[in-house]
Amino acid sequence: MPTSDAPLVTVPPVPDTHADRPITYPVTRKSEQVDDYHGQCIEDPFRWLEDDTSAETTAWVVAQNEVTAGYLSEIPYRDALRARLTALVNYPRVSAPEVKGRWRLFAKNDGLQNQAVYYLQEGELGAPGVLLDPNAMSADGTTRVAGLTFDGTGTRIAYMISASGSDWQQIRVIDLATRQECDDRVDWVKVSGIAWSGDGFFYSRYPEPENTAAAYSSVNEDHQVFYHAMGTPQSADRLVYRDAANPQRFHHVVTTEDERFAILYISDRGKGKDGSAMYAMDLRAVDARFQPVWTEFDDDMSVLDNVGDDLLVVTNRAAPNRRVVRIALASPAESAWQTVIAERAEPLDGVTVAGGRIFASYLKDVTTRVSVLHLDGTVDREVALPGVGTAVGFGGEHHATEVFYTFTSFTSPASVYRYDIASGDSSPYSTVTLPFDPNQFETRQIFVTSKDGTRVPAFVVAKKGLVLDSNNPTLLYGYGGFNVALPPSFSALRVAFLEQGGVFVQANLRGGSEYGEEWHRAGMKAKKQNVFDDFTAVAEWLIENRYTCSARLAIQGGSNGGLLVGAIMTQRPELAGVALPAVGVLDMLRFHKFTIGWNWIADYGSSDDATEFPFLRGYSPLHNLADGVAYPATLITTADHDDRVVPAHSFKFAARLQEAHRGSAPVLIRIETQSGHGSSSLTKSINETADVFAFMFRQFGITPTLPPAP
Repeated sequence: MPTSDAPLVTVPPVPDTHADRPITYPVTRKSEQVDDYHGQCIEDPFRWLEDDTSAETTAWVVAQNEVTAGYLSEIPYRDALRARLTALVNYPRVSAPEVKGRWRLFAKNDGLQNQAVYYLQEGELGAPGVLLDPNAMSADGTTRVAGLTFDGTGTRIAYMISASGSDWQQIRVIDLATRQECDDRVDWVKVSGIAWSGDGFFYSRYPEPENTAAAYSSVNEDHQVFYHAMGTPQSADRLVYRDAANPQRFHHVVTTEDERFAILYISDRGKGKDGSAMYAMDLRAVDARFQPVWTEFDDDMSVLDNVGDDLLVVTNRAAPNRRVVRIALASPAESAWQTVIAERAEPLDGVTVAGGRIFASYLKDVTTRVSVLHLDGTVDREVALPGVGTAVGFGGEHHATEVFYTFTSFTSPASVYRYDIASGDSSPYSTVTLPFDPNQFETRQIFVTSKDGTRVPAFVVAKKGLVLDSNNPTLLYGYGGFNVALPPSFSALRVAFLEQGGVFVQANLRGGSEYGEEWHRAGMKAKKQNVFDDFTAVAEWLIENRYTCSARLAIQGGSNGGLLVGAIMTQRPELAGVALPAVGVLDMLRFHKFTIGWNWIADYGSSDDATEFPFLRGYSPLHNLADGVAYPATLITTADHDDRVVPAHSFKFAARLQEAHRGSAPVLIRIETQSGHGSSSLTKSINETADVFAFMFRQFGITPTLPPAP
């Protein structure tokens, strides 16, 4: 099998049927900024682009967008491609219902709505009625709603609202008897849930920024927990927990279903800790206060529910693939923990408790298997899933007799199933009718040997009967970080690429959770290079096995995946013909200086640490671009309201890339407005995908066969 040092297969060059005229890029001013990192001086001439509110940066954004828009507008099939994407995604999509008492809450998109609409239904036979329509909340459809949470009695629902793709949220509440919004408003919420307790709820927030105009890029510190009593102003909210001595910690509260216990989680990721401490408060106690259950920060702890005075907790403590333990709050010492579900060879991907059962989802080579167990851990049965793919859901109340889950794969759209707890039978609850035939495509799972001998899985999706002639347009996607797995998932937008003979490949790289915590740690900090080696190995396998050639290979990833693409571009600029880094973490020396970037130190390390600086400098995409190199055709995508990975990463990378690049391939940046870390509306998602696919097809020398645009 190939390694990153193996020679690539030589194939004839792809005919250039869309020769580009030379591009004149905007001139980007350079400053004399130099920083000293542990005795090593590093230039940062585009530092001024970090100020995304300045007039100079605004002018630079306008100039870059004009160049990119001009280039994209000359692609003759761009409009037809956008029309095809619009047609492909125009089908109803329904979520699994959440059941609370007599209510069923679900989301539905009729097809082309920018945001899904939330419906409330009384019982199974009641007529669903609109509860919340985010599309009516803004003219451009970029207002999003999330976190809908019933109170304990099922009489109110709290939810979060955000504007233009921002991570900042406001909490609002709806009275279900009247279907009217209450007057309550809670602002400056971030990294928070809504945990009802009696006539109010716990939530987490940051202090209001002194300069609200700069809130998108300012560092977020001093995360606090409050309790909001309904009918009172936010100024009267009770401070529940604050740790001013450790301003870069997250504090998050949940309550058990019976609202007896409030659970406080504390993480210290800014100091490189990749777990959470856990405290419990008995809300029925006269002197209710948080008591320590687990005070370390290196292991994950998550309460599933309480069983009387005890807590059911899922953890990776002494179990890299995770297990479920029962902790008696009267004696929470680790030595007294009772194992309910022992660690298995497969990683425990998700756990829920409903109807007196534990539903444990495992990953078997990145696809879902679900076991049903009694609360004491004895096995009840396995869930017979509709196929090989991804199943999520299985949540419900203590007295539930049925639960719902959603099943999907690369060729099967998300469909909702009902699971009867007593019989163990699954039955369709909500199926999907598509405006195309997904059966024309098939999925194959491959296993590739990485540079150090590690077996790395990937999924290959293409039309049936694919000819392996080294000439297929191929899109290789990856992420590889933060303990996030990439299981099979369905995308109607992706079909526009597949039906043109494209091959979509999803690589399951180290750094994710596909094979448990050990797989995650093998792609963290000083071992991050493993992620890039894994991705490179998959790319080389595709080339050696004649799926494609370098000229017709595109590499794509977003956020941490944008870092992946940036690193591959700099380490192996000849590997792919097209690079598509989206909202990427591209400046590895300063990522922790913005918003909640310090949170990523747990995965990346920090340039402030003399022992971690060298490996960050060694792969940081911004700092490894070299003058005179012919880089792949590149379309960088970011957005003005991304307050997670601030657009300065992409701005600085684009400026340096345009300066260093000496090839004829275009290197462009597309900067979306009124959007954030991911498209803030379906319309924006379609438009961005059309631009990305049009750019990719043009570099491949392919004119897609499409119906004419209306």
